[in-house]
Amino acid sequence: MTANSLADIAAIIGGPVIVGVVGTLFALLYLGIDRKLVAHMQARVGPPIVQPFRDVRKLLMKESIIPDGSLSWLFRAAPILCLVGSAILFLYIPIFGQKALFESFGDAIVLLYLLVIPSLALVVAGFASSSPYATVGAQREMVIMMSYEFPLAMTIVAIGWRTSYVTGTNPFALSTIAANPIWNIVGPAGVVGTLMLLFVLLMVTPGEVGKIPFDVAEAETEIAGGLLVEYSGRNLALFYIASAIRAFAMVALIVALFFPYTLSSVIGTGVPALAMVVDGLFFLVKVFVVMFVCIMLIRAAMARFKIDQASKVYVVAMSLVSLVGLILIWADTVV
Repeated sequence: MTANSLADIAAIIGGPVIVGVVGTLFALLYLGIDRKLVAHMQARVGPPIVQPFRDVRKLLMKESIIPDGSLSWLFRAAPILCLVGSAILFLYIPIFGQKALFESFGDAIVLLYLLVIPSLALVVAGFASSSPYATVGAQREMVIMMSYEFPLAMTIVAIGWRTSYVTGTNPFALSTIAANPIWNIVGPAGVVGTLMLLFVLLMVTPGEVGKIPFDVAEAETEIAGGLLVEYSGRNLALFYIASAIRAFAMVALIVALFFPYTLSSVIGTGVPALAMVVDGLFFLVKVFVVMFVCIMLIRAAMARFKIDQASKVYVVAMSLVSLVGLILIWADTVV
């Protein structure tokens, strides 16, 4: 085996591991920032920013209890599936201002399927727990997931379809979308339509990651934690980490679709290493701003929806807004 082949194997194995570990660390860090800022907005002190790391360490040290009557093998497999399904998102979404590691193996349509895996893992976990609270939580998770899938898919399809008008390459590839930002290829009507699609995706994010006001699948005050009521120890730690990763990855997807700009190209940084640092920091700023708007601010200002209210927001309101946005972008191309 040659040195080049060994280097290729090391890159294939080490690349995803490094991206996954670094992405997870920043996901937990942003979770800590989220909890701290929301606490301040609600006139509370809140936990320290490093609290998520302490929570994970504490959970990893505790025993994982398997409830009587549960489907034990599926109960154990669900958190692993959720974590792996969430971490895989980092391989297809551009993060830290760099190209996605697996950009040539998937596009935005693939991400639609990958985003379903963590939700399905949560549903499986709920049904495998043998708890009536978890069963109700699993049913609610299925309803929410089916509700936001259409506006989410409509948003991604609209952006890819509009990108196809200006390029012959794969219009749904995030690298193609980054090279042709949607704001640069639409007229006045298209800008309004794009703003509507951005609004839809900002509203879909809390439901996708299970945050207030769409956290009806957990609803601690109603169903005692719902999906995860029977989970503890290491299994609960895996779900905890997966939740942080999903939030960070979903916001990174919004950045990739609507704000794929880099700062190094504007300020003319000639040193590659410095350009990577500048773009990485700029990416983190964009993620913070988007996360503040679609997760932190909404969570601090609103109360939990009932399941029928949450479903109607997506099935009726967000679906309608996404369709109008698509029509405006289409009208912009016709004009």
